[in-house]
Amino acid sequence: MTSSSSNLLQIVQDHGAPLYVYEASVMKRQYERMTAAFKEVKRLRINYACKALTNLHVLRLFKEWGSGLDTVSIQEVELGLMAGFAPEDIIYTPNCVSFAEIEMAISKGVRINVDNISILEQFGAAYPEKPVCIRINPHIMAGGNSKISVGHIDSKFGISIHQIPHVLKVVDALNLKVEGLHMHTGSDILDAEVFLQAVEILLRTAQDFPHLDYVDLGSGFKVAYKAGGVSTDIEDLGERLGQRFNEFCAEYGRDLALIFEPGKFLVSEAGHFLAEVNVVKTTPATVFAGLDSGQNHLIRPMFYDAYHHIENLSNPGGKPRIYTVVGYICETDTFGINRQLSEVREGDVLAFKNAGAYCMMMASNYNSRFRPAEVLIENGEARLIRRRETLEDLLRTQLETETVVA
Repeated sequence: MTSSSSNLLQIVQDHGAPLYVYEASVMKRQYERMTAAFKEVKRLRINYACKALTNLHVLRLFKEWGSGLDTVSIQEVELGLMAGFAPEDIIYTPNCVSFAEIEMAISKGVRINVDNISILEQFGAAYPEKPVCIRINPHIMAGGNSKISVGHIDSKFGISIHQIPHVLKVVDALNLKVEGLHMHTGSDILDAEVFLQAVEILLRTAQDFPHLDYVDLGSGFKVAYKAGGVSTDIEDLGERLGQRFNEFCAEYGRDLALIFEPGKFLVSEAGHFLAEVNVVKTTPATVFAGLDSGQNHLIRPMFYDAYHHIENLSNPGGKPRIYTVVGYICETDTFGINRQLSEVREGDVLAFKNAGAYCMMMASNYNSRFRPAEVLIENGEARLIRRRETLEDLLRTQLETETVVA
């Protein structure tokens, strides 16, 4: 089974809507594209950034393909271990968490990535024998959207490149074992040249740390969200960056591992979000297609002004008309304004493309609505990997609840 319109409609018939559907073959294709692009690097490691999509079935796929795991919370660490990842194949890169949470991650045996000097001092004092990675902020704006670019000068992430002298003093005073340097410039890298500038900053910084085992360049590689959209040319970047990294390793005196942490690049295009049309509503200015979903299921258009291509699966040959696609939440929750779709009828199923990354993961129970179910297409079979929620799920963590029967 593939994600053709007829197959997606059959999946909705089998499992209902709203629904997230993921294609394992697309995830694997993207993973293999990355490994092939950097094939000249002797020690390459891809760590899937699981915050994009943490369903255990997806995590197990990436483990099967040879990936490591990038985590940002102790809960993601625990999920990674449950999925079968070895602790040494998991890197934990938190931001603004308590030292108590970092100690929980240390107790699990995973690799630790520290992004501020205060925590670095506490870490060195408490765990002088534990290797550590240090996250650097290169002060580079990789993408055009400040909400998803995290390497600029006003970002809360990482230790400023201008604070390296201070970092070196802490490392020396506490005899820290720095095993890696890390950076992440943010999502939607549009210009490889800008990313390569950030890489040069990190590689120059690496010369101040003589005992490194790896350099972690994060990710943020862009995928196209619409026809003609820009995406990161990973093959071109792999050729150029791979050559530069090999030159650096020769200068450094030994072969370091090169690590990337892709999330969106690996899973975004694998995902489809399917929702049914509750009502077609005409006003003096607009024709609305109102869905059995809302920003509680797919918040990216409202939160990031993100574009998701929308198709009418039920009436692909219908006359093209203009609709504003909206949700059923008691807020202004708009998926797309003035979109040309094949004529929409009540009961039709609409599909949102590029819904694999940061979509289901950001879903909520706002308005006490249930979150969607999830289906994975693997080896020609569509199987349910997360059931639809029930009222009992909403009440599960509430205490002393009483059911009142009218």
